[in-house]
Order: sequence, then structure tokens, then C-alpha cells
Amino acid sequence: MKHFLLFITLTFSLTTFAQSKPQYDFIVALDGSGDFKTVQEAINAVPDYRKVRTVIFIKKGTYKEKIILAESKTMVTFIGENKDSTILTFDDYAQKKNRFGEDKGTSGSAGFYVYGPGFRAENITFENSAGPVGQAVAVLVKGDRAAFFNCRFLGFQDTLYTFGDQTRASRQYYKNCYIEGTVDFIFGWATAWFEGCTLHSKHENGYVTAASTPESSKYGYVFYNCRLTGNVPEASIYLGRPWRPFAKVAYLNCEMGKHIKPEGWNNWGNTANEHTAQYAEYKSFGSGANSAARVKWSRQLSDQEAATYTIANVLGGADNWNPEE
Repeated sequence: MKHFLLFITLTFSLTTFAQSKPQYDFIVALDGSGDFKTVQEAINAVPDYRKVRTVIFIKKGTYKEKIILAESKTMVTFIGENKDSTILTFDDYAQKKNRFGEDKGTSGSAGFYVYGPGFRAENITFENSAGPVGQAVAVLVKGDRAAFFNCRFLGFQDTLYTFGDQTRASRQYYKNCYIEGTVDFIFGWATAWFEGCTLHSKHENGYVTAASTPESSKYGYVFYNCRLTGNVPEASIYLGRPWRPFAKVAYLNCEMGKHIKPEGWNNWGNTANEHTAQYAEYKSFGSGANSAARVKWSRQLSDQEAATYTIANVLGGADNWNPEE
């Protein structure tokens, strides 16, 4: 009887351990202790159009690679061992020449391209290490239903390119992330929700956002419970400017440092944009929150209007996408 009980106990313990042990499909490690030494090799090993999620664990290290997650690599998850020491980096920039002597351009400067739908990343730093050399993208995200949790995006101008698509929706979700830059460091066409994120400005006379929201999209960028910081002079940073005429950006319950300009928004040198761009705030607070001084063509949302800004309304879509699931 004792042996039987011991067998049952041991079997239960092993089953419980197996169920609680993290399950990864691939492990990437620079030192060769995983399945692959590079992130791109792990991506290449993912079956095209797989119908279940593929989880890739990336051990600590600085991986200098230009990485492409192709459209055929669906539902891929990156999990970093530590967000500060699991670093994916590259140093291309827009004016850097390709092999034919041509400028790479803004889109060509990215270190990581996300085209596959359903991508998720946790605990990873994405960096463009080119420095202050003009446009230099850390991550370009075009795939639909992309979600980033507890990640860092490091760079200067054009750090995070929420590329999206001018004709096809790209929904993106960023939670508890740190995003830094100088000019237009969050920009693009996508509909994106940022929650609990820190948006850090690194140089004066900059802009946090440069949305190019399609006219047909009801929402563009939504920043919810975010914190805007900066090691820059007081009143030297705009909340955003419209890269395209119908840019849509809303800040809800966000803390704004003294580096934010009282007027808040910029029309990119074109007064016509003041009639098409939709810029809004709701209950901003902090030294940079100055609703009375904001440009007259921006809006302060009412309680009723603010209540419509939910993850379900902004990102749900026809498939009722919930990025937390």
C-alpha cells in the first residue's frame, strides 16, 4: 500500500511539474545552449501558416540581427529572459547606402519587421543603435493583431513604425512598455492602443507622435494611463503632428511632464490639417497638462465621449480581438 501511495504521489508531482513548467517550441541562445543562436534561424524554423501558436524563448544577450517575421509566420510569440538584457538590435538608418549606393530609406532602416499576423512579444528590448542620424526605425509592425508586453523600444527619430497599411487595418497593442525617441518616435497608419506605457523624449523640439491614420479608420493612437517623460527643456515637445491629414490621437488619463508644450499639438506647417486631424485629451494631469492653452483645433473629451474609448471598441473589430487573451 505504501508503495502504491508513493507511486501515486510521484506521478501526481511529475504531472504537476510538467504542467507548470514553461513550454517553449524553440530556445535561442548566443552561447549555443538553445536550439538556435540567432532569432532569424528560429523564425525560419516555424512552419508557414501554422494554425497554433509557436513560442520562442530568447535567452539574455545582445542579438545584432536584421530580423524579418514573414507574413507566412503566423501566431509567433517571442519571450525574452529579461527585458533589459534580452536585446534585439541593428544599426541601419534612412540615409545609409545599400549595395547599389541608394539610400535605404525609412522603411529600409528597421531592425525588426513584423509582417506575420498574431505576433506577441514579452520582456524584450528592441533597439536601433544607429544613433542621432535621422530616421532609424527599431521595429516596423505591419501584421494585424500584434501585441507587446513589458518591452522597450530604443532609438532616436522614428523609433516605432506602426506601419499598418493604408488600405488594410493593422491593430496593435502595447502594454507596460517603454518607448523613447526624439522626433516622431511613434508614427504610422495603424490603429494602436498603448496602456501603462512610458513615452520618453530625448531631445528638445521633438514630437511624440506622427500618426497617418487612414480617413476610414475611426481610431488611430490611443494612449491610456501612460506617462510622458523627458530629459529635455521645459515646454519643448509636442504631443503630436499629423503625418497625413486625418491623423487621430487621443491621450486619456495620462501624466504629462513639464517638457510638453502648452499648445500641445502642431499642424506640420499646414493649416488645412487643423480641419482634418482629430487630436483629443481626457483628464491629462501633471506639469505639462494645460487644457486651457491647447490649440483650439484640438479637443478635451467629455466623460461620455471618453467612455467610448475601450479596447473592445478600438481594437475589437469583426473578430472581437482581445489582446489580453
